[in-house]
Amino acid sequence: GRHLGGYEAMCFDITPFLRDDNEIVIRVTDDLRGNVMPYGKQTLKRGGMWYTPVSGIWQTVWLEAVPERYIRSLDIENRGTSVTVDVGDPDAVGRVAVSGLGEFPLKEGKVTITPENPRLWSPEDPYLYEMTVEVGEDKVGSYFALRTLEIKEVGGIPRLCLNGKPYFFHGLLDQGYWCDGLFTPAEPECYTDDILAMKKLGFNTLRKHIKVEMEEFYYQCDKLGMIVWQDMVNNSDYNFIRDTALPTVGIQKMDDRNLHKDELSREMFKKCAEAVVNQLKNHPSVCLWTIFNEAWGQFDSDNVYEWFRQLDDTRFIDTTSGWFRREKSHVDSRHVYFRKVKLKGDGKKPLILSEFGGKTYKAEGHVFNPDKSYGYGGCETLEQLNEAVSKLYLDEVLPCIEKGLCASIYTQVSDVEDEINGVVTYDRKLCKLTTGTMIPVAEALRAAMEKEVANFRKLG
Repeated sequence: GRHLGGYEAMCFDITPFLRDDNEIVIRVTDDLRGNVMPYGKQTLKRGGMWYTPVSGIWQTVWLEAVPERYIRSLDIENRGTSVTVDVGDPDAVGRVAVSGLGEFPLKEGKVTITPENPRLWSPEDPYLYEMTVEVGEDKVGSYFALRTLEIKEVGGIPRLCLNGKPYFFHGLLDQGYWCDGLFTPAEPECYTDDILAMKKLGFNTLRKHIKVEMEEFYYQCDKLGMIVWQDMVNNSDYNFIRDTALPTVGIQKMDDRNLHKDELSREMFKKCAEAVVNQLKNHPSVCLWTIFNEAWGQFDSDNVYEWFRQLDDTRFIDTTSGWFRREKSHVDSRHVYFRKVKLKGDGKKPLILSEFGGKTYKAEGHVFNPDKSYGYGGCETLEQLNEAVSKLYLDEVLPCIEKGLCASIYTQVSDVEDEINGVVTYDRKLCKLTTGTMIPVAEALRAAMEKEVANFRKLG
């Protein structure tokens, strides 16, 4: 078999080639040249916000024996209070048994399940319906969840709603890098540790930043109750002046129809993005797709948004995270560094602060590069860091909620190489922020949104 792409799964049927003794050979070519393939933050000359390139197999690999006719895939489409399970074979006959609900027959390879009293998934109650799917001799176990994602107007302000009411997505940028394995954690449990550490601090959302994790990460987010905003992985060229310097000083409008005109790069971006969406769309924790980040590889975004809606119209879409906003996106997405957070919605789209913060603290004995560091706003002590982060949220982010802010994504979960702006250190041995600092912040954000929920209920 042959596969193009570095962030999505692949599968090959090796049955015709089996012998008594078998050798599997994998040859990979990835030189990061030409910027055609998605590459994310990888660069041949690492430093600052660009990281060591990754080589080798960094996701799970397994060999599986199946019957001649087997369940090739499960496509679970969540439509709020019902789900449709599709086994990818229109002639398949079988059944789906759901714990607590009973059995349902597969007809033309599909079944729609609508519980009478649905228990909706949320970070506060991450309820999963366990199920078993049987077709012929094949049998697989899986799960689904029910939850609704909508945009509703509250007092003239559009709000992101989870399960029918306005919800504040209190999140962190999560780049998924590890000091001892780059893209791969030492153990699968490392994902659980990160998720639970962030939940302990009061966060409910992780923005998986221009990287796609192995399935274990998303499973743990489903099970433990952590919303995921999933970025697509950028390709094409990056230009510091165009993509970072000018937008940072306020020049954030540009017609992107003729940006990154190379047809091969455009098609490869869409091919890989489609594979990522198809791979992850069964996970209820995934609630938003980010197409382009800070103009990296951005092209013809209005049409790409419409194409994305065809891939998946059940989730929110952030077409242009940061700047170079065009017309079509579910959200008005802003990044704020180097200045105060002063945002107000325009009444047309829900307002989100999709990156901000990034305050630094160099934890001696836990830094990757003692000579160089990267981040926004240095703190000399942990006490200063905690005070600065609390003040940032309470003085700047909190007042924006009544003006339309629906989400904030702080930079970031962990330090990464030169970057020392993580909540935890790169080795995951020190958490810089305390529950004493962050739980009152989470409670204040929740209370502010509850006030909006109360207004929403009054308005019916």
